[in-house]
Amino acid sequence: MFNLLTSSNVFFFALILWLLGAFGSLVLRRNDQVANWWGNFFAIFGAIAALTASLPVLISGPVFSFSIASSLPLVSLSFNVDKLSAFFIFVISLIAFFTSVYALSYIKQYYRHYNIGALGFFYNIFLVGMVMVVSASNVLFFLIVWEIMSLSSYFLVIFENKEKDNVKAGSLYFIMTHLGTAFIALAFLLLYRATGFLDFGAIKENIGVATPLVKNIIFILAFIGFGTKAGIIPFHIWLPSAHPAAPSYVSALMSGVMIKTGIYMFIRIFMDVMPDAPLWWGVVILIFGATSSLLGVLYALTEHDIKKLLAYHSIENIGIILMGLGGSLVFWSLNMMPLAILGLVAALFHTLNHAIFKSLLFMGAGSVISATHTRNMEEYGGLIKYMPQTAFFFLIGSMAISALPPFNGFFSEWLTFQSLFAGVGALDVSVRWVFVLAAGSLAFTGGLAAMCFVKAFGAVFLARPRNEEVCHATESGITPRISMAALAALTLIIGFSAGPTANILSGVVNDLCIFHSSQPAFYSTALTVGLRNNFASVSMPLILISILVALAFTFFIVSFITRNKKIKIGATWDCGTALDSRMEITSTGFARAVISIFRGVLMPTKQVSVEYRDEDMRYFQKTETVELGVHDIYQSHFYQPIYLFIIKVSEQVKRIQSGNVNMYILYILIILMALLLIVNI
Repeated sequence: MFNLLTSSNVFFFALILWLLGAFGSLVLRRNDQVANWWGNFFAIFGAIAALTASLPVLISGPVFSFSIASSLPLVSLSFNVDKLSAFFIFVISLIAFFTSVYALSYIKQYYRHYNIGALGFFYNIFLVGMVMVVSASNVLFFLIVWEIMSLSSYFLVIFENKEKDNVKAGSLYFIMTHLGTAFIALAFLLLYRATGFLDFGAIKENIGVATPLVKNIIFILAFIGFGTKAGIIPFHIWLPSAHPAAPSYVSALMSGVMIKTGIYMFIRIFMDVMPDAPLWWGVVILIFGATSSLLGVLYALTEHDIKKLLAYHSIENIGIILMGLGGSLVFWSLNMMPLAILGLVAALFHTLNHAIFKSLLFMGAGSVISATHTRNMEEYGGLIKYMPQTAFFFLIGSMAISALPPFNGFFSEWLTFQSLFAGVGALDVSVRWVFVLAAGSLAFTGGLAAMCFVKAFGAVFLARPRNEEVCHATESGITPRISMAALAALTLIIGFSAGPTANILSGVVNDLCIFHSSQPAFYSTALTVGLRNNFASVSMPLILISILVALAFTFFIVSFITRNKKIKIGATWDCGTALDSRMEITSTGFARAVISIFRGVLMPTKQVSVEYRDEDMRYFQKTETVELGVHDIYQSHFYQPIYLFIIKVSEQVKRIQSGNVNMYILYILIILMALLLIVNI
């Protein structure tokens, strides 16, 4: 039995283990193998300690907190782990455990090429930063650990710095994450100006003195700042480049859990620190969630880079989480507390599910890339013959992310659907249409996600090899397969135990002060989860049994019909030509029909390059290359105009740099007078 003191000490011990792993890796950097094992073993044991500290809080509810005195009066290095923090610590630590086990074999490919000690240092610091972000209870301390998380992840993104594209992706990530931090800092400054406190608990007690205008400005600033980290469209442009650039197990952490720190802060700020959200806050989050989910999966369909495809699916799943959160805020603002709990439980459930199956998929992709030395799906094919276990695990992850029962992704999307349907039935016309569109977007997203992973699995593992490297591929090492097998099993275990999991998450939501006396709009048992109005119910064990019975029945019928048949194996008729990889449908060709349907949004491009046999006589073609792509509307219509505007303003502003010292002193005087005026207003 864990008590308050033990949980607190174990949590602190986890941080110490990660710090030992970080600095020990640097000390041992001259020996790649020792640095690898040192850094990852401490990461593993730190994750186990953090799981041990968070589980008692998550299940039984004893909150723990502690603070470290500081010589600076405004800075209190304080932690507070309630059920919401414990849930996110649990998710971070769970995925960190499996990624660290995976890394033990995966990192060997970097020996003698890159600094393994630096990798272990930034990896462990990254874990420390994420855990402290979701447990910090002081604004300034939060900003410090937020910056630690951001900088350590930046160095992980550019770890393979011999690739210029990785450095470019890291630069974009660095710029975008610090733009987001600027918005976050402004939001916190307004909170401090309105309440006079930097502690989240004190801000919550005194937020009533803030005017509605100030709260709305804080919402907008926080939404942009934390939405940038979460990868919400249109603040997502860093994500499809940065996540693929990092080592694959780091990509799993960034995509599976790091972007969820933005979701955590949405819940903490909008539903805990400022517990009086107006209706339009929820509507805005719901609209952005629906847009991100649909556009994220559409852009994923256009990709032939396997890691970029998975990165875009993170945007899609963040959108699904936001639909549950936005619906919850709408219900809460209208005092429909049971439905608000339903929406927030759906959001938290999908947060957990996405962390598991997305980490599994990134690990599978990492194993494939290590074996083939390319991320281009057009150069794969037939890998199921050479990497059968990786193919099996990737297939399970594909079914889970496509929300197919009985895997975990099905249930959280089912809960999200029920939340949206409840809004359609319970709200008036002014808000109902938003829920109708969100439900339609979620339905489209589910179908397109299934199509996208049919494309991904087929292009990677089925048919014939399209590259000579595929024929030399071998199965990944033992520790990557252990991690993938465990995560694949978790997708089924959590799907099977959806009822008990929903009960635990309902307790997390009820721990927020606004829901203390409310009951959820759903009930859950070990076998069934359903709505209290009997609108819908689902039993994951019954679904699993039905699937097994259907498979057994199908096998029996096929065996009975073919019992007297003889199987003859012969060569496939090839119309007189050799069967080769050129006859296979490519991943680009598979998705082209859907891209054409949504060409108004995706704006597909086509470039044709022709090489002639004789440059002087252009009648006989030697080769013709067709390159298909998608126009980046966010870059050209949103960020490029902002960039050009900043350049023009900068050109005008630089004129004030005259070289005259007297003018510079005058500028300082004007700024000081302006600051004094602002302070006295």
